[in-house]
Amino acid sequence: MDIGQYATELQRQLLDSAEHGSADTRAVAERLAAGLDAATRLVLLDALAAAAGEITRELAPGSVELRLRGRREVDFAIALPAVEAEGDDRAAVPAELDDTSTSRTTLRLPDALKARVDEAAAADGLSVNTWLVRAVSSALQPKQRRSAQRSLRTGDDFAGWAR
Repeated sequence: MDIGQYATELQRQLLDSAEHGSADTRAVAERLAAGLDAATRLVLLDALAAAAGEITRELAPGSVELRLRGRREVDFAIALPAVEAEGDDRAAVPAELDDTSTSRTTLRLPDALKARVDEAAAADGLSVNTWLVRAVSSALQPKQRRSAQRSLRTGDDFAGWAR
């Protein structure tokens, strides 16, 4: 992204706004426009860095970095979080819910409950997101869960021998 074009556009707009003024006004605008280049670049960099910071907070644990190349060129580097086999959220989602689209939901938990969720997810070797997806999925299918538990409990048959 070339930020020089934005600095140039700001200078042009300043000169255009002074065009209808007196000769002194136009002269002052020209002097101001000449000094705006560096200040405009700094303000643009600050705004872009703030935007990258906000995006990083939303992508966490991923990140967005702002990289300056020379005086005019700015690049964004996006680092997505590494996906590990056991921490892969898609692999842990029940098959009937495994589609390519997802939705972001804000969930507010009391601190004590959040701590218990963190502990449970860590104990299962899962991310908190994966653990919560499984918990919600399980809660929404209580009949299947109960019938599966009953099938495990039924059948007092034993095979083998006893002395």
